[in-house]
This record gives sequence, C-alpha cells and structure tokens, in this order.
Amino acid sequence: MQRWEVLRVRKTLDELKRLSIQCRGDILKMTYVANSGHPGGSMSSIDMLLALYSFANVYPQDPWNEDRDRIVISHGHISPAVYSTLAAYGFVDRDEVIAGFRHPASIFEGHITRGIPGVEWTTGNLGQGLSAGVGFALAAKYKNKDYHVYVVMSDGESAKGQVQEARRTARKYKLDNLTVLVDYNDIQISGHAHEIMYVDIKAEFEAAGWKTIEIDGHDFEQILAALKIARDDGYPTAIIAHTVIGKGVDFMEDKPDYHGKPLNKEELEKALAQLGVENDVEKYLEMRKKLPIEAHKKVKLYYDVRLDTGKARVYDKATDNRSALGRAIADLAVINDNVVTVDCDLKGSVKLDFLDKERPDRVVEIGVQEHNAAALAGAMSVDGIVTFFADFGVFGIDETFNQHRLNAINNTNLKVVVTHCGIDVGEDGKTHHALNYIGAPLAWYGFKVIVPADPNQTDRVVRYIAEEYGNFVVAVGRSKVEPIRKEDGSLFFDENYEFKYGKMDILRDGTDGVIYVIGSAVPHALKAYEILKSKGVNFAVINVSCPYDLDEEVLRKYSNFVVTVEDHNVLNGLGSLIAQKLFEMRILPGRFIKLGLNDFPVSGDAKLLFEIYGLSRERIAETILSKLE
Repeated sequence: MQRWEVLRVRKTLDELKRLSIQCRGDILKMTYVANSGHPGGSMSSIDMLLALYSFANVYPQDPWNEDRDRIVISHGHISPAVYSTLAAYGFVDRDEVIAGFRHPASIFEGHITRGIPGVEWTTGNLGQGLSAGVGFALAAKYKNKDYHVYVVMSDGESAKGQVQEARRTARKYKLDNLTVLVDYNDIQISGHAHEIMYVDIKAEFEAAGWKTIEIDGHDFEQILAALKIARDDGYPTAIIAHTVIGKGVDFMEDKPDYHGKPLNKEELEKALAQLGVENDVEKYLEMRKKLPIEAHKKVKLYYDVRLDTGKARVYDKATDNRSALGRAIADLAVINDNVVTVDCDLKGSVKLDFLDKERPDRVVEIGVQEHNAAALAGAMSVDGIVTFFADFGVFGIDETFNQHRLNAINNTNLKVVVTHCGIDVGEDGKTHHALNYIGAPLAWYGFKVIVPADPNQTDRVVRYIAEEYGNFVVAVGRSKVEPIRKEDGSLFFDENYEFKYGKMDILRDGTDGVIYVIGSAVPHALKAYEILKSKGVNFAVINVSCPYDLDEEVLRKYSNFVVTVEDHNVLNGLGSLIAQKLFEMRILPGRFIKLGLNDFPVSGDAKLLFEIYGLSRERIAETILSKLE
C-alpha cells in the first residue's frame, strides 16, 4: 500500500452526518466567540465541504503532498465552514480554530488564507476563485500530473464577468480535471440573489461548454455521486447544489440577516440546543482572552525554482526592449518545461510571437480577458510553473490592479511583463499611455519593479527574474532604442554584464549635478548630458532600473543638484521615491527637479510628446541650464 493511500481520509455517510452537526455547532461557536463572521453561508456550504474533503485526494498528515487534489474556496467568507471542516479532518486544531477565529494572533483569519494546511488560495474578493482553479488545473496539465482541482463558489459571485472568462478558458483548454461546486442558496447580503441580479447559472456554464449536474447540496449521497461523475466525465463540470442558508437551525434558514451576522447569546443557546450540540463557548471565550495582542506570523509557501537561464543575448544594434523581452522568454521556455506565458491577444505586440513559433504549447492564449488572465497566472505560478503574464502596461497594471493585489497576498511567483509603457506608446493616446507602472505596484506589498534601460539589460533582467522566487513587474516601452554605450563606444551592458537587483548604473559621471533616469527616458538623458557638457556643465547620468530599492551609497555621492526624469506619472514615480529616500537619509539637495508627466498626455508621435512634456534631450538640458542661471 502506498503512503498516500494511508494518509487519505474517507468517511461513511453516518460519519458525515455526525460531522455536519458538529461543524454547524463549531461555526456558530467561533462566530459567536469572535462576535464576527458569516455563519449563514457557512452552514449552507458545510455539507458540500465535508463530502468534498472526504472524496478528494487530500492528506491531513501531509497537506502539501504534490499529488494532492487542489481545493479552492472562492467565497472566502465561509471560512468558518472551511476551518471547521479542516479541524474535523485533522488538518488543524479544533480548539485553536474556535477560540482564535478572527483574532489578530490567530492564523484563522476572517477570510481563508493560503498556507493554512488544506487551504490552497487566499480568497475574499468574490469572483476570483474559478480563475485560480483554472490556473491550478492548467498547471497540472503542464506538469503531466493527474490530480483534480475543485472550486467551491457562491451563486452571488456568478454575476461577475471574470467568472464567465474563467468558464470559457476551462472549456478551451479541455480542463477535464476541473470541477466546480456552486452553493446555490439564493441569498446575498442585500436579499435573494435572483432579485438582486438574476443569473441562470446552469445555462451559463452549459453555454460555455461545461457539463452540469444539479443536486440537493445537503444530501451526502447526491453530493458524493455527483463528485464521482464529475471527476470521470471528461469535461469541466459544474455541480449546482441547491442549499439553504443557515441550514439546521430553523430561525436562521433562508434568512439574509444571518449572512454576515453572528448569533447573540440567547440565539446561540437555542441553536445549539436544536442541533443537540454542547454549549461550551465559555471555554473558548477564556482561551481567547489569553491570546496575545499581536499579529500572527505570516503563513507563506514557496517552492524551489529550478531553471536553466541559458545563454544571454547581446544586442549591438537598435532594438525595442519588448523584442529583447519576448526573445528572452522564448529562450527560457525552449529549454525549460516549467516556463509558461499567459497572453491576452497581444502576442505580436508584446513579442510573444517568438515563443509562439518555437514553443506554442507554452503559450496560454485566452483573448481579451485580462482579469481572468492575471488571476489564473498567479495560481499557476504557485504550483511549480514559472509564469509570465505579458500585456500592455495599461491592462497588465492598471486594469488588473486588484488581481495582482490578491496575487501578492497569496505570495505568488508571478512575472508581470508589460510593454507599451508611458508616452513612448505615442499615437495610441491617453487611454493607452501607462503612467503608473512604478506607482501602482507599490500597493502590492512584496512586488519588485524593474524598468530596464536597453535591450541588453532587458535580456539579463528576464533571465534574472525567472530564477528568483517572487513577484516582479518588468516594464518597458514600445520604441526601438540604441544599446547604451560607454563614452568610448563600447557596450555598457556587454556580454560580461550580470544584472544585480537594486544596483544603480552610473552611465556617465559628473560633479555639477546628477540626472537620475529610468526606462525610455534614458536615451534622452544621455543626449542631454552631451548638450550640457558642450556648455561646460558636467552632470552625471544614473540609470535607476530598480526604483523600489535605491542604493544609498550612490544617493549620498550624487545629491548636490538632483534631477529625476521619467516617462511616468510624476506624482508617484521615480522622482517621488528618490525624494522620499533622500529625506529619510537626511539629505537636502541644493536643488531638486522632478521631470515627468503631470497630466494625461495627448496623442501623437512619441518624439513630439517627449518634446511637449519636457522629456526630450533639449528640454531636459534647458530645464537644468535655467536653474543654473
């Protein structure tokens, strides 16, 4: 008998019925002790969860076994049901759950958190879980693994567009290893779901090419039979489980009031008596009083990234950074089976066409579905796949802001590579000028932003982030740029160059002041250097490719007259970050100038826009000279 067979948990129907009563009591107790939480939906979902964790290949003694089935709970507010199920199966300690629920010192937060044994994905914002499930199912296919992925979700979130995006993707990629269970209790915060926003859930799944099964979500025999059919039917399948909110306590049943409200003392006594469960909440209230007033340690999961970064490419002629980016990703995927990209109908523009020609099986193409793409890419990235999500800056950063915030919360290993950043996009105009590729990711704690200066640095950056576990944004422009050269004409980032995160590149030295510059503005700053030098003014030019981690030694040395130049929102980009850092270091430059975008730009040739908005070589030099007078 194999070890995993020993670790699996199976329950008889009688055991499931007994546990359903115990868990309902636990749900009511923990929400009462916390005076917070969602008991109603937890009680409508609990029978599905108990049946699912019995049916699925999950292992309480070895919860992160690579061959386990993945279970994603999309409506994370039913955490009381999830935690009580995990406790019933031995994943976690039952007393700790009931006493610690929603306490700062406890890992059992208000919405489920990835890293708790048995919890694959942190959820809370509705409509995200199915995309994550699609990501896990895709990862299984890419790894040639036969584990199954289950997503438990609510009926209310089915109104979200991202859910439909995920349905389509699952059918396109024939994800027969994916099963969804919908808790159809017809209750939302504001009332009955069919009155708030009616969704024909069954019809929408079927229209997207899924099989569907309708069951009584409180009948264990029906739930288990449906799970078996769904696992073996060769399609992505949705089990639509008709349930009752507050099931098991008569005064709670079908009442929207109990969606997110715990019971009071009298109600709790009455409910526990109905269930036939001991009322021992005083024990847990006393335990809770002893918990320290501190934040619990972060629950994080990593995996070892094993990757061959291949041979670096050297560019000696003008090339757009996006081509160097796409070429490097293709190089990685050709020699590594665990490298995959996610594209949103922009292969030619973001230069994934290199990969599409050489390794098309490593491109997940899902069309204009950015929200779904960002979420499923994040899930793939925590399941052993080095995942690149490639997009235009306005879509890959601005439009998918919340999806990446959730990826950060889940401690993913996602590589967000965005092109067409800044006014370098030119004629496409203000709707496509991505101006927050530095500022926005600041809100995604843990993400690192890298803005390479030329094709050679771009190549090394892509190879660097691929073998580093963690979330990265790599932002580049659209236009071709000349490789950066030293003053003697040799390549600055030559064949011996190795990218080091946080290192500033002193492209030109100078004593009269310094230009800190980033991305597509670098060539303009270097030309401004030449103009200034011709007038007897000697300014250093320093490329800042890692704006979040600034080199203090360089800042101290070059701080007498500071100019920052960026093709970015001037209010929250490089200039602001350097100003803040200098303030923290108690350095007050003699002069400080921030050059960047202070309004939505107009449409036009990029060269003209750089001139209009003060970022061209001439305008940079003019601004500096005007301050020297």
